[in-house]
Amino acid sequence: MSLGTLYILSAPSGAGKTSLVKALVERQPSLTVSVSHTTRAPRSGEEDGRDYHFVNERDFLELVEAGGFLEHAKVFDHFYGTSRASVQADLQADRDVLLEIDWQGAQQVRRQMPGCESVFIVPPSRDALETRLRTRGQDSESVIERRMRDAVREMSHYAEYDYLVVNDDFQRALADLECIVTANRLRLGGQARRQQALMRELLA
Repeated sequence: MSLGTLYILSAPSGAGKTSLVKALVERQPSLTVSVSHTTRAPRSGEEDGRDYHFVNERDFLELVEAGGFLEHAKVFDHFYGTSRASVQADLQADRDVLLEIDWQGAQQVRRQMPGCESVFIVPPSRDALETRLRTRGQDSESVIERRMRDAVREMSHYAEYDYLVVNDDFQRALADLECIVTANRLRLGGQARRQQALMRELLA
């Protein structure tokens, strides 16, 4: 039985998920972010094994056929997937694993890992979300409108998750995520197995 906890973290584009995850991993040493497999080519500065596991399409599809992914999807002509073996190895080693995936991937993972914990992050308002998308300064008006539509579609699945975090104040949202991770580390099942020696001594 694994000691670690598998977390699913989803959010619409512009909700601040990436920044929160980076800060959370720095504050929670037991937490690791799963590195996905992808068939797309590495971008400038990306490193195999750190940013993604870069594989060709044939190898990826062979892994799909063998049941090697907890979830996988095709996005803009490229495949992405979460390695089952890698996640299970981390969980067995008492590491908590974080998956940054959308609601569709989350549904796939829940079917295979029903003991996982899932968190949905939302912005404080639609106006705030649109402002965040606009301040990036890299998208056209049509792209921003599409991203807003996609965000609403993504947020409509919030009720499928275990936790809902509002990213109004960054530090407060980060503290909320830390509370979730810490509380799960203290659940009786895993904590009792970690503290077996202590409990034997206390009860001797």
